[in-house]
Amino acid sequence: MAGRKKYVDDGTAERLFAYRSPGELGGVGTPIEGMALGRLGPDGLVRMDGRAVPFGQLSPAPPVPRPGKIVCIGLNYRDHVAEGGRETPDRPLIFSKFSNAVVADGEPVIRPAGSHALDLEGELGVVIGRMARHVSAAEAYSHVLGYVVLNDISARDWQGSPPALRPGEHGDGQWLRAKGSDSFLPMGPVLAFKTAIPDPHHLRIRSWHIPGQGPEAGTAVLMQDGNTADMIFRIPELIEFVSASISLDPGDVISTGTPAGVGVFRTPPVFLEPGDRVRVEIDGIGSVENPIVAGD
Repeated sequence: MAGRKKYVDDGTAERLFAYRSPGELGGVGTPIEGMALGRLGPDGLVRMDGRAVPFGQLSPAPPVPRPGKIVCIGLNYRDHVAEGGRETPDRPLIFSKFSNAVVADGEPVIRPAGSHALDLEGELGVVIGRMARHVSAAEAYSHVLGYVVLNDISARDWQGSPPALRPGEHGDGQWLRAKGSDSFLPMGPVLAFKTAIPDPHHLRIRSWHIPGQGPEAGTAVLMQDGNTADMIFRIPELIEFVSASISLDPGDVISTGTPAGVGVFRTPPVFLEPGDRVRVEIDGIGSVENPIVAGD
């Protein structure tokens, strides 16, 4: 149909910016109606169709709007393992989310009815660009398209984290609902191609909690301040491990784990309340910020 298009990389762009655009068809992997991708320059301008528009004038969208698979890695930062009093894992701990969890920068994160302990987890997302099955670590980067900023929102009570449980409560026994509920994976609008990030294991990653009420209302409170250098299993190892049993297709996303500083392990614990905002930023890529709202 006229006006609809899918971005095709010609090898010259370093970063893309995803934005809402009625009548167009866009997105990495499975494109959706109503969004498009433009080239994001170092000047902050998004170039598309011969025009250059400041990114702040566009309505952000997730560059991978409907990942076929979202493979998440738990306990993959040494300092995060330590803050939770866990043993260092001897192999990657994987779980999953569904595409219903993906929301754009600025869109609400919904605290579901029945949960009272939402938490943040700033993470580097790896976007697969070429089908990967039984891929060795040495070949892994040839299957990577690029990187995005993610926030692995977690319902700690449903997850069963002891500091989040009220008397008589217990977790689900597995993490799917706690990690995969609607809106539980905010994704920043920038996709940085791997050519723009020569070393993805040397990136500062930070998150902030912005309370909506109380003495710190409106103040960005730093929660996490880590570096991807602290990963236990690096990206090539993760792709090798996952692809040994789970085929990875173009547009699939691997969420590579989070550093220390999450709310559940603070004293007292810090959880996200309706009216709050939460922000994640990764140097060299961008950020994602979302309000917290109460679900029905």
